Amino acid sequence: MAGLATLVRDDAVLIHDAARPFLNSGHIKALLAGMDGADGAILALPVADTVKRESGENIVTAPRDGLWRAQTPQAFRIAPLRAAYAAWSDDEAPTDDAGVIEAVGGRVRIVAGDPMLMKLTYPEDFEMAERLAGGARITRIGQGVDAHRLGPGDGVWLCGVKIPSDKALIGHSDADAGLHAITDAILGAIGQGDIGDHFPPTDPQWKGAPSHLFLTHAANLVREGGGALINVDVTMICEQPKIKPHREAMRARLGEILGLPVSRISVKATTTEGMGYTGREEGILAQAIASVETPA
Repeated sequence: MAGLATLVRDDAVLIHDAARPFLNSGHIKALLAGMDGADGAILALPVADTVKRESGENIVTAPRDGLWRAQTPQAFRIAPLRAAYAAWSDDEAPTDDAGVIEAVGGRVRIVAGDPMLMKLTYPEDFEMAERLAGGARITRIGQGVDAHRLGPGDGVWLCGVKIPSDKALIGHSDADAGLHAITDAILGAIGQGDIGDHFPPTDPQWKGAPSHLFLTHAANLVREGGGALINVDVTMICEQPKIKPHREAMRARLGEILGLPVSRISVKATTTEGMGYTGREEGILAQAIASVETPA
């Protein structure tokens, strides 16, 4: 009533329940058209479920024919609505504005409602609404591969963890082959090229840089595009160092960088049984797969 008192125009007003967030222009147009020849119009859905009513200690089935679930917004001609509110008794509160018009014999027309105009009442309603708000989404998969030579040093960086060793991986940055492979996998999943496109090895500012900066950048690109990282899986191919003793530390570090629970991070290792450059301990190869969910 306070809102109606502020309106200076005298044609139509729409009253909406903020607990129904998925309002669109189509709903408004349908309501305005539905008021033709009536005092108001409401969006409503026919009751599809079997309706039960408690009767003492028992329940009975109630007829659902002619029953409708009213939604908002509700549209009215302002003058009849103001008059109806002026006539409303203070002894009770109306459950919706259409009920106020009905009480004085006004005519309210039903317009086809929309299941998307769900009302957020219970905690589980919010979870469903968040899913609906995301719209159509797809899952995308990316693959990344990276390799670096081994040389003299004091430790090998893999998946964000420094493993003590008399060797080190050689590269422009810290040469963390695990993080580089995961970075490329994420960039590949969202069609954003590879790590060299974003951090060129010819750029001196990245010399010796910690590779978690690259991975953080890739993860942020996913989020900025409205996506979400689902999981990552990385395999190190090497004879030395042994990965298993450090695997949980690697998973934990990857979880910190990516903002993922460790249950969605896999770190594995294998050897080539002495074959090739990894078998000769000349270098380390990493392969990774990442999955992301993005708007369609």
